[in-house]
Amino acid sequence: MDFSFTEEQNRFRQEVRNFLEDEIKKGYWEPACDAWIQGFDPGFTKRVAQRGWIGLTWPKEYGGQGRSYVDRLILTEEMLRYGAPAACHWFADRQIGGSIAAFGTEEQKKELLPKIIRGEAYIGLGMSEPGAGSDLASLQTRAIEDGDSYIINGQKTWTSGGSFVNYFYLLARTDPEAPKHRGISEFIIPADLPGIKRIPMIDITGTEAWNDVFFDEVRVPRTCLIGEKNRGFLQALQQLDYERSGMERLMGNYPLFEALIQFTKEHKLSQEPVIRNKLAQLQIEFEVGRLLIYRVALVMDEGRAPNREAAMSKAYSTAFEQRLANTAMEILGPYGQLLGDSKLAPIRGLAVYSYLGSKGYSLQAGTSEILKNILATRGLGLPAS
Repeated sequence: MDFSFTEEQNRFRQEVRNFLEDEIKKGYWEPACDAWIQGFDPGFTKRVAQRGWIGLTWPKEYGGQGRSYVDRLILTEEMLRYGAPAACHWFADRQIGGSIAAFGTEEQKKELLPKIIRGEAYIGLGMSEPGAGSDLASLQTRAIEDGDSYIINGQKTWTSGGSFVNYFYLLARTDPEAPKHRGISEFIIPADLPGIKRIPMIDITGTEAWNDVFFDEVRVPRTCLIGEKNRGFLQALQQLDYERSGMERLMGNYPLFEALIQFTKEHKLSQEPVIRNKLAQLQIEFEVGRLLIYRVALVMDEGRAPNREAAMSKAYSTAFEQRLANTAMEILGPYGQLLGDSKLAPIRGLAVYSYLGSKGYSLQAGTSEILKNILATRGLGLPAS
């Protein structure tokens, strides 16, 4: 089996690295953990868009480049390696644009995909609800037809980028009488419509990456419906595979990993057998996770939704991220608990940030229990009950 990249792919990787290193050298931003979800930098997104690096796999007739998912994964891997502030376009590029390309009308494709590609459409994910997190099919937000519109009422929680986005992707129930996995539809709506209220959620790290979003008699044009009415849950399953399969589940805290290795070298800690073994074990586990995710990209390039492969890579990768955070705190000791604004904080306070944030990694985009059930039923063919 050949695990090597083509010469063109190696050149592309180097091009991305040169761009990111130049950005850091110019002082535009500083590498950070979880920057893919919390680093909202419209200027960076515009500069990435100018290079044609948003919508890399989308059809050329809508402004994409029609390149492979492996090519896109190379780009994603380098963005995460350098901790680049890509949150403005991340969700639209990773999954929502693909859903529009797969299920949207010709008008939606011509209007929305070029906006995403130009770095003008920032889309927040309106999936989870206070009573429907992991059990997404239990959502209660309603979208009732009224002439050429839908009237939306309900609440979404953990809405990614809710304070900054100008569009919301939304799953809402359009047939309350249907079984819970039916009667759900997908919408993409402007975030400035009357009746939408956003309340920032300050998480344990002190950042504002999510919102509670309330919809009170929000009138949405019928043209905002994506795909077939009442089949939104089935459509969403495909993009959930893309969400779970991303390299961000493995490398969201890569700046910490790299800084931790450098720290142990500078302070001669890497000479300690216990610490050396811990770091070596993490490196081995990282390489395994990386191969699992490239396997997902290869499956996608074959034209198949990476259902069980995505579940496997996400469950493995988030567990790795949690072990990385724990190991960093063990090596740094009490100093690892200091925040980045302290002069005594080692490696810019990345360790405590990662440690606090990592507790939710095995819940986001499907709990580890759900992912293991997917592997059992769809991967191993075991009975559901």
